[in-house]
Amino acid sequence: MGKHRNPGLTTDIFIYNDKNEFILIKRKNDPYKNFWALPGGFVDYGECVEDAAIREAKEETSIDVRLEKLIGVYSKPDRDPRGHTVSIAFTAKGNMDDRNADDDAADIGIFTKEKLDKINLAFDHEEIINECLKSILNNV
Repeated sequence: MGKHRNPGLTTDIFIYNDKNEFILIKRKNDPYKNFWALPGGFVDYGECVEDAAIREAKEETSIDVRLEKLIGVYSKPDRDPRGHTVSIAFTAKGNMDDRNADDDAADIGIFTKEKLDKINLAFDHEEIINECLKSILNNV
């Protein structure tokens, strides 16, 4: 029997406020070095996805978040050049005044949908951001 391979499990967190502004980090490392991305990262073995999302948000943004909603599962095999990853995306709220780029983040910023056309986004994060915005704007 051949060796069975599993995709990596990751999480992405859309941290937003009541003005529909949201946090993005500028990636410090490849792939997509210097591109903007949602905070997120790999789920550790033995860790539930929700805890990983909260941990990754804190590590990269210094913001303590409370998860609000599961937005979706993103699993296209070519979504990450490092290999097949499956990402579980959440919306979250937290005090955006506490933001500070840390860990894998070279910078951090507050964005609106209108600013997305002016920046380079990593991975499939434009799709995820649009799904998140649709969800919060329509209260779905």
